Amino acid sequence: MTISNQILTNAYANAYANAYENAYDLILLKQFSTPRIYTANDDLSKRWYVYFSFRNPESGKMERQTPIYAGINKHKTLKERTEAAQNIKWALYKFLKNGFNPYENSKLDEIEKHYNIKEAFEFGLEIKKKTLSENSYSDYRIRIAKFQKWLITNGLDELLKIEHLTKKIVSTYLNEVLQKTSPINRNNTRAVISTFFKTLEDEDIIKDNFIKNIPILKSTPERNKTYSKELEGKIFEKLNDDPTLKLFVQFISYNFLRPVEVVRLKIKDINIEEQKLFVKAKNKTDKIKIIPDILLKELPEIKHLDQECFLFTPNGIGGEWETKETNRRDYFSKRFNEVIKKPLKLGKDYGLYSFRHTFITKLYKELAINSTPFEAKSKLMLITGHSTMTALDKYLRDIDAVLPEDYSSMLS
Repeated sequence: MTISNQILTNAYANAYANAYENAYDLILLKQFSTPRIYTANDDLSKRWYVYFSFRNPESGKMERQTPIYAGINKHKTLKERTEAAQNIKWALYKFLKNGFNPYENSKLDEIEKHYNIKEAFEFGLEIKKKTLSENSYSDYRIRIAKFQKWLITNGLDELLKIEHLTKKIVSTYLNEVLQKTSPINRNNTRAVISTFFKTLEDEDIIKDNFIKNIPILKSTPERNKTYSKELEGKIFEKLNDDPTLKLFVQFISYNFLRPVEVVRLKIKDINIEEQKLFVKAKNKTDKIKIIPDILLKELPEIKHLDQECFLFTPNGIGGEWETKETNRRDYFSKRFNEVIKKPLKLGKDYGLYSFRHTFITKLYKELAINSTPFEAKSKLMLITGHSTMTALDKYLRDIDAVLPEDYSSMLS
C-alpha cells in the first residue's frame, strides 16, 4: 500500500471513529451543555469564567450552574488567560463526559484549587510585589506577615483552607492591634488586609472580601506643625554646619517635596539648563516640576557626576547608596534629629515634613494677597502638585494654613 493510500485509509478510520464518538456525545449532551468561556469581549479587567448548564433531575429543565473561575483571572495577558480558560473548559467537558453530576457532587474540587492559608498569603504577596512600589510593598509585607504570625501563634494556621478565615477572626486581630498601638495603626492594618483580601477575591481564591465590612475607627492623625518665623531662622542658621542636610531641607522647602521623594532623586533627574526636576511620585508616573531660582543657586556643580547616582547620600552629594528607600528616608530623619531637633529641643510635632507645611503656608498667604482664594489655590496646585482642589483644600485645612483675620471689632 502506498503512503497516500495509508493516509487516506487512516483519514476514513478517524472520520468513522469521530462520527461514533460524536454520536455518543449527543446522548450525553442531553444531560449537559457544552462548556463555554465568558471573556467579556476579551476585556482583561473583567472576570472571566467557564460556564455550562445541566439538567435538573427534579424539574427536568436545563439550568445554568455555578461559574468556574479556577485561577483563570490570575493570568494578565490575553494569550495566557485564553489558554488557561480553554484548559478548564476541556477539563470540565471530560468530567461531564465521565459522568460528573453537579447535583450529586457539591463542588468541582478536581478543577477548583483550594488554597491553605500559607499558600494564599504567599500568592497574594507575590501579586502585590509586582504592583506596588518598593516603599509601599515593604509596609504591606510587614503588616501581612504580622497578621500571619498572629494566626500561627493562636493556632489558627492549622485551618486547612483560606476560606475558613472569618470576619470575627480578623476583627479579633485588629482589636489586639488597637490595644497595643493606636486607632490609626489599626485602621492602616485593616486597610492593608482589606486590599490583600480584595486581591485574593479578584484571583478567585476567596469568594468575598469581608474585610470591607469591618468598620473604620475614628482617629486623629498626628501631623508635623509648621515652624514659626523665629524658629525657622534658628534652624537654617544651624543647618549651615551641615551643607548636605541643608540642601536636603531646601528641596523640601522650595520644591515642596516629601522627604521620600527627595531621597529618590538621582543626578539624572535634575536638568539645570531647563530648570526642571523629575520627581518619582508614589504609584504614579514621574511628574515634572520647575526648579525655582532660590533653589537653583544653592545647587553644587553636578555635571561631572554619574547620572545614575543618588543626589543625596550619607557622604555628600552624588554617589551610590545600596539600601532600601525607607532606610534612606529614615537616615535623613535621624540626621535631622541629631543636628537640629536635639540641640534646639524640638518636640515630636516638628520634623522634616514641617518644612513642607511651613513653606506651602507662606506661599499661599503671598498668593492670597492680590488674588481670590480660588485663584490663589489654582496657582498653588500647579506648584505643590496636588491633583485636585479638594485634596489641596483638605491639606491647607489640616496644616492650618488658612486662618481668619482678627474679628475683635465684630465682638465689641
